[in-house]
Amino acid sequence: MSDFLYFISDILWGSVMIYLLPGAGIWFTFRTGGIQFRYLRHFAKSLRRSVTPATDGLTSFQALCTSLAARVSSGNIAGVAIAIATGGPGAVFWMWVTALVGMATSFAECSLAQLYKGRDASGRFRGGPAWYMERGLGMRWMGVLFSIFLLIAFGLVFNAVQANSLTLALNHAFNAPKWFIAVVLVAATLLVILRGMKGVARFSQWVMPITGGAWVLTAAIVVLLNLPRLPDVVALIFKSAFGWHEAASGALAWTLSQAITSGFQRGMFSNEAGMGSTPNAAAAAASWPPHPAAQGIVQMIGVFIDTVIICSATAAIVLLSGAQEQTSASYDGIMLTQQALATLAGSWASGYVAIIVMFFAFTSIVANYAYAENNLLFLTRSTPLRLWLLRAGTLSMVLFGAFATFPTVWQLADIAMALLAITNLIAILLLSPVVKLIADDYLRQRKLGIKPVFDVRRYPDIERQLEADSWKDLPRE
Repeated sequence: MSDFLYFISDILWGSVMIYLLPGAGIWFTFRTGGIQFRYLRHFAKSLRRSVTPATDGLTSFQALCTSLAARVSSGNIAGVAIAIATGGPGAVFWMWVTALVGMATSFAECSLAQLYKGRDASGRFRGGPAWYMERGLGMRWMGVLFSIFLLIAFGLVFNAVQANSLTLALNHAFNAPKWFIAVVLVAATLLVILRGMKGVARFSQWVMPITGGAWVLTAAIVVLLNLPRLPDVVALIFKSAFGWHEAASGALAWTLSQAITSGFQRGMFSNEAGMGSTPNAAAAAASWPPHPAAQGIVQMIGVFIDTVIICSATAAIVLLSGAQEQTSASYDGIMLTQQALATLAGSWASGYVAIIVMFFAFTSIVANYAYAENNLLFLTRSTPLRLWLLRAGTLSMVLFGAFATFPTVWQLADIAMALLAITNLIAILLLSPVVKLIADDYLRQRKLGIKPVFDVRRYPDIERQLEADSWKDLPRE
């Protein structure tokens, strides 16, 4: 079974995603005039007033923290270690590339999600790729297909990945029985997901800044204590990224391919740019200023935080320790990171990594469920019975992941991620003229010195596709 899954994953990533993912990022970078470089200065403005409670949706800050809760997961620790173990230090460089071009892709998908959002029975904003596939492209069948893929990926498979990483980390650090970890994890997950998207957002806005900040601070201390070795590590990343380090061995082409593939796979699993997951949180926000691009800018910063900052923190710890040279191409990414930090800071570090992984993985599980619930709403009315079936499926996969073998879980995740991303990337590429329109409209108003407000009356063709009260009568002050 493992060999078959590896074969399917290799086809999807080696022949499709390896070109489609960076190609989409480069295209949107071109179409938006380098959005990820030009609009960074507007990030603070987009978050202003974002902590003020909104009656009809999440605040921008809550939406950002929810998306970070899904992004910043065990992949930021286990995934980075796996990328280095399988693709060499050069994989870190290609993760950075994935993030920089992926920021433009994230802007595109999140701005579209904001534009085509609707309201649920409670009057709160809902939306995501399924909505812009149905309304923007007129292809409900595509939205249905995407929602099914997302329910499988985020409602089931990815939660098994997070549960697996969390269980391994706690078992290795504290020798806690797997059955005990699984039972506690299932109970804690149930308590949070019962409150839906709003409850997940409130939980995430407190946990994510603290946990993410603690991990980055840890890496910063490690780097400062090993500062003389930092130039060598940076040089190794760049040499390995282009195969210069391995050229003498005659394995240049294979090594370069491994570095790129590993970097793209783990980078995308971590930052989720183009996968179509983050737009589910972005659409739920009452964006300020009231313009689709404002939420797109906020969410593309999430890609930068996730990969360039948090993933780089893990990479620094692993590479400064030299732990990757003492192991084969192991899939045990959590233990490799624990070993790396323990080498640099002492045996206590293994438990510390386990605690960080616990928070990362748990927040990711509950955010993943919120995404799945959102797409269940698109497919059909979320009746109590259907919601409980989804919850039961999520909790069952959490339980399964606690005991599953590591390679199988990651291969399932890679396949699910590729299918989800292919569907979403095709949709946003077809909608790229709308993305350009959104970006141009936002920048035009900024240049005029006015607060950007999306006036749908300027674009009658788009207005006909939107839900009646999504973007009408929005105040300028």
